[in-house]
Order: sequence, then structure tokens, then C-alpha cells
Amino acid sequence: MNFTHLKPAYDRDGYVIVRQLLAPEQLAELTCNLDRYIRDVVPLVPPGDAFYDADKSKPETLKQIYHMRRDPFFESYWRNPAWLALAESLLGEAVTTEGQEWFNKPPLSKAGTPPHQDNYYFCLQPCHVVTLWMALDEIDEGNACLRYVRGSHLGPVRPHGRSAVLGFSQGITDFGAADEAREVPILLQPGEVVAHHGNLIHRAEPNRSATRHRRAFAMVFKGVNCRRDEKAFARYRAAAKAQQEALGAT
Repeated sequence: MNFTHLKPAYDRDGYVIVRQLLAPEQLAELTCNLDRYIRDVVPLVPPGDAFYDADKSKPETLKQIYHMRRDPFFESYWRNPAWLALAESLLGEAVTTEGQEWFNKPPLSKAGTPPHQDNYYFCLQPCHVVTLWMALDEIDEGNACLRYVRGSHLGPVRPHGRSAVLGFSQGITDFGAADEAREVPILLQPGEVVAHHGNLIHRAEPNRSATRHRRAFAMVFKGVNCRRDEKAFARYRAAAKAQQEALGAT
């Protein structure tokens, strides 16, 4: 599979949408394993690896899962040829994984996602980092679609500070009306993928739907030539831990 025709738009806008990345049977295999992981593995993971919109006694409010590679299926899944081909085409080099994540905004969720840039968390240089984010539900403005500030990856890393949203410890502190004016809502059907640059500013509103979830599976890929700023990453990890402790998530 070759997605190099998407790279000019990705470089210009900071994101591209792929309407079909997986064959139907491959998508079914992935969703089956996600359901299994949520049912069998999530109840056993440490508190910092799964966050809830309410509390653990209400599994329907599960909102985020991290560190999924403890499971054999997900340990090897990042090598899936379709995902690899898309990441390598957009980054222009061989890649490895930075992690896998599952996201949800349950109906009538309490909080949105603060505006942020992913690489503020990852601390990788150069920022050859792409998040491939696959919708598992129909996603639109009614159930908290992603909102991208088109072209913002071409600017600097913006100042971030502690947020009050569990799972997103840092948010951009000077995000304002000029950013909102450039936002693009990302509308997706199940199985469609949006790929965004590690420095692209993005956020999401709370899910105001009373009945619809907003679930997605994401994998973060980095170019093999990336190197982590370990001091910056240590500061980020300390800030995230402090935020989780303050919100009672540890």
C-alpha cells in the first residue's frame, strides 16, 4: 500500500483523512480485540492506564486506555502493513511506534479535550511524529468530533499548562479566538482514519449527545531518526503524575 499522494496535503494542513485503511474483515478483527481488551484486561490494569469519566464502578464511562502493548495482539498490531504504510508515507522514513490508545467520550461526558499539541507530551526531535486516529463510531459535531487548527503544525510549540481534564494533563494556555477561527471539524464514519502531525493544535468539545458514544483507536508513530528530550519528558511525566494525584486517579 502506498499513500505518498497524501503527503503534500499532510505537509500543508497538518492532517489528512483516509476513508478506508482496513478491509472489512480486518476492521472486524480489530474491534473484536478491542472489545476483548476492554472486557478482560482493563479491569486488571493500573489506575494510570485507564481513566473513567465517572468512576471504575461504572464501566460504561470508560474514557481512555493507554499502554495496550501488554496484550499479545496489541504488542504486535503496530506492525500491521496498512498502518505502517500510511505512517511511513506521511513521515517519509521508516517508523516505530510511540504507543496505542483507545479514546471514548461517553454520552453527556463531563469534559472536552483541551487544545494541545501531541509532541508537547512526547518531547521528540525532530517532530517526525504522526497520530493515526481511527473512528469506531460515527463522529460529528453532535458527539464531540476532533477539531483541528489547520496549518498550526507549521508554527511553534505553544505554551502549555496543567489542565483539569484527566488523561490530558496539559493544555495550551494562550489558545484563543484566532485559533478557533481556523478550526476544522473532522467528521468520520466507523473505520475512517485521520492522521495528524505531532505539532498540530487540536481539541474536542464535551459529548453533548444523550445516547451516542464517541470511540476511537489511535496509534502514534515516530520516525526512526527521532530522539527524545529526556529532561523535557521527565518534566512532563512529573506534571502528569501530579495532575492525576490531584484528581484522585492514582
